[in-house]
Amino acid sequence: MTDVDLRWLDKTVELSRLCPASATAFAVGAVVVDADGQVIATGYSREGDPHDHAEEAALAKIPADDPRLASATIYSSLEPCTTRASRPRSCTELILAAGIRRVVFAWREPDVFVDCTGAETLRDAGVEVVEIPSLAPHVREVNAHLFDA
Repeated sequence: MTDVDLRWLDKTVELSRLCPASATAFAVGAVVVDADGQVIATGYSREGDPHDHAEEAALAKIPADDPRLASATIYSSLEPCTTRASRPRSCTELILAAGIRRVVFAWREPDVFVDCTGAETLRDAGVEVVEIPSLAPHVREVNAHLFDA
């Protein structure tokens, strides 16, 4: 974990605040950053479609053959999903297919909707996974409506 990781993860929390409200999905932000520290793409849940996940929205803005992906980091406020009801591919699958080798997130996905094993799945595939739980309370606060009902 570095100060740079904290800064980008803070950005994901800010992006998550842009998410349209949903009683059936988390509000999540994502930022894809190249090896030089330049933003390649950003995304947030439900950005363009009610079923969009943040990582999915960000990755959809990047050509699949973009050579920067191999050395990029994807930052997500929430652990990338491994199970989806609304789409055929999980965010973990999309990250692996994009060739991203480093993932940083703040909060492990609670088992509110599905059982998530994103961190383990990514690690098992050789991806560097960095969890920064000190920012998890900020992500939980954005999603408080899912717990305080």
